[in-house]
Amino acid sequence: MTEKNISTKKHITVDYFYKSTKEKFGLKLFSKSNGFNRVITDQNLHRPGLALAGFVDLFSFNRVQIFGNTEMKYLSKLSEKERIQSLEKIFEFEIPCLVITNNHKPTDDMLKLSEKHKISIFGLPMTTTKAAYLLSDFLDDQFAPRISIHGSFVDVYGVGMLFTGKSGIGKSEIALDLVERGHRLVADDVVIFTKKGEGILMGSGTDLIKHFMEIRGIGIIDVRSMFGVRAIRFQKRLEVVIDLEVWDDTQEYTRTGLDGKTISYLDVDIPYVKVPIVPGKNITVISEVIALHYLLKHYNYDAAKIFKKRLNQKLKQNIDSFDRSVDYFEHDFE
Repeated sequence: MTEKNISTKKHITVDYFYKSTKEKFGLKLFSKSNGFNRVITDQNLHRPGLALAGFVDLFSFNRVQIFGNTEMKYLSKLSEKERIQSLEKIFEFEIPCLVITNNHKPTDDMLKLSEKHKISIFGLPMTTTKAAYLLSDFLDDQFAPRISIHGSFVDVYGVGMLFTGKSGIGKSEIALDLVERGHRLVADDVVIFTKKGEGILMGSGTDLIKHFMEIRGIGIIDVRSMFGVRAIRFQKRLEVVIDLEVWDDTQEYTRTGLDGKTISYLDVDIPYVKVPIVPGKNITVISEVIALHYLLKHYNYDAAKIFKKRLNQKLKQNIDSFDRSVDYFEHDFE
C-alpha cells in the first residue's frame, strides 16, 4: 500500500511571507521588521476601504490588508488629524501586515503607527489587481491541503504519471528509463501533491531531494546534471496513477479497459491503472501507451468503447466471423 501523509498549514508568519515573496514579486519592506512574528491565518486578502471610513463591524482584520489607489487617495484627502484617526481604527486590530500597491509609499503617519503597533508595511510596484492575483495565488498554495506519497512522478507526453508500489519494485528505474527516452522527471521517492482548486493536484519534489534519484546498485544520481534541464520539471498536474505489483495469479487484471478505475487523493479522483510485473515485460513502453491512451480518451476517443460498439453491431448483423477484414486486390499478395 502506498505511504501517504496528509497535512494542511494552519498559519504562516509574516517573516515567512516576506522572505518567500520579496524576490518572487519584488515585495519591499517600508517599516521596521518588528512585526515579523505576527501570523497570517487566512489565505484571502482584504481591502479596508470601509474600515478606513469608520465602519469596522465587518472588518476582516485577520487577513493581509491591501492598500491600493482608492485607499491611498482617500487618506491623502484627509487632514493630518483625520488621517491618524482613520489609520488608528485599522492598526488597533491584530492585522498580520499591510501591503501598498501601485508604487505608493506610506505616509509618515503610517510608519509611526506601524512602529507603535508593531505592524509591518510592505510595498509592491504593480497594480492592485495584479498584486492581489499574485499574493492570492501564493497564499492559496500555502494553505492548500497537501499529501506526500512515496513514488516516482514523471511527465510522459505531457501527462503527469505517478508510479507507486512496494519499495524495491523498480519505480525509480522505470522513471529513469522514461527520462532516457526523452520524458521529464518531476520527483522521485517523495512526491508532494497540493490541491489547487477543485479537481486539480499539482505535484513536485521536496527541497532536499529535488531531482536526485536513488538507483539500487549504483547509488544517488542527479538527473538534472546528467541529462540536462530538458529532462526535468519542477511541478506537474497529476493525471494518472500506475500501481506496480508483482504478478499474482489470484488477482484479476483488466483486459478490455471498460472498467475504468480511479483512486482518490484529497477527494480528487484520479484514473488508476494496476500493472502486473513479470520478467521480460517492458513497463516503460506500457507507460508510454498508457499516456497516449489517456490523451486519446481526453479527446473523446476510447478504443475499448469503440471496439465494444463494433462488436455489438457485428453480433446484431450476424455476419460470418470468418469474413476477411480486408478485401485484397487481385494478384496483390502484399
